[in-house]
Amino acid sequence: MKQSTPLPAHRRVPDRNGAATAAPPPARTMTRRRPASPQWAAWAFLAPVTLYLALFYAYPLYRNLDLSLRNYTVRSFVEGDAPFTGLKNYRTVFDDPTFAPALLHTVVFTAVCLVFQYAIGLALAVFFNQHFRLSATLRALFLVPWLLPLIVSASTWSWMLNSESGVVNAALHAVGIGPVNWLTSPSWSLASVIIANIWIGVPFNLVVLHSGLQSIPAGLYEAAALDGAGPWRRFWSITFPLLRPVSAITLLLGLVYTLKVFDIIWIMTKGGPADSSTTFATWSYRLGFGNLLPAFGPGAAVGNLLVVAALVFGLVYVRAQRKQALS
Repeated sequence: MKQSTPLPAHRRVPDRNGAATAAPPPARTMTRRRPASPQWAAWAFLAPVTLYLALFYAYPLYRNLDLSLRNYTVRSFVEGDAPFTGLKNYRTVFDDPTFAPALLHTVVFTAVCLVFQYAIGLALAVFFNQHFRLSATLRALFLVPWLLPLIVSASTWSWMLNSESGVVNAALHAVGIGPVNWLTSPSWSLASVIIANIWIGVPFNLVVLHSGLQSIPAGLYEAAALDGAGPWRRFWSITFPLLRPVSAITLLLGLVYTLKVFDIIWIMTKGGPADSSTTFATWSYRLGFGNLLPAFGPGAAVGNLLVVAALVFGLVYVRAQRKQALS
């Protein structure tokens, strides 16, 4: 039986003098693991947000667009076999006699609420920026309308503006003014819901604008005061210009919120009387869910008009911000 001889660990090579020397072992090639691409990590962080946006924003928008382009009934809404009608639902909405009053009420409601919410919120922000005693406590109390559920706020205003037992008419009677049918008169119903929505939206403007005022250096006001500038001059020359970016985002968010206000109007007046306080938001709900025979297609079409309006104003804001950044 032959014995196997082990191979030498190192191969011997002759040197210049003929002596055999051990050659160094061959160098091992080290394989280094490539680090994970940062792009995969970015996609991993974006995946939950993308999934959330797709499920709760993109899909509902797609379904609403599909509703507006088909003739949905209660049966077809459940079974999903509604015929495609194209822009017929939009033509139905435009030809409806409610369209013009609803459009006018939406514009008036949004514009008046935005102006007064911003003006009152800015005035209160400047007032509380003085840092007097109890300023933090009073500022916190002003947040109560914003923190209350909208159904509570709307119900409270409905009780206050009640024609017979409301405290507003009681106060008017105490000063010799006759009662006003705030919620049942076509002349006052829109004004009533505007007043309630202004009261609810002022705290949001106060908080955002007050935070913007904190970023303005106090040295600018001190330098302006040394130059002889009065309070109004300091406001128009320092406060208002430096607060412009914060004001822009405040007005944009207020615009989007006010366009879709539904619960306040529906609880207080249900869009009446005689459609005197109907907006696109309440009209869309009434078409889709407020009748025994719901019109899902026209209701979705009205909702899409609100989406387009909010999108247009959002694009205008982005374009204005881009121009301001480049200038």
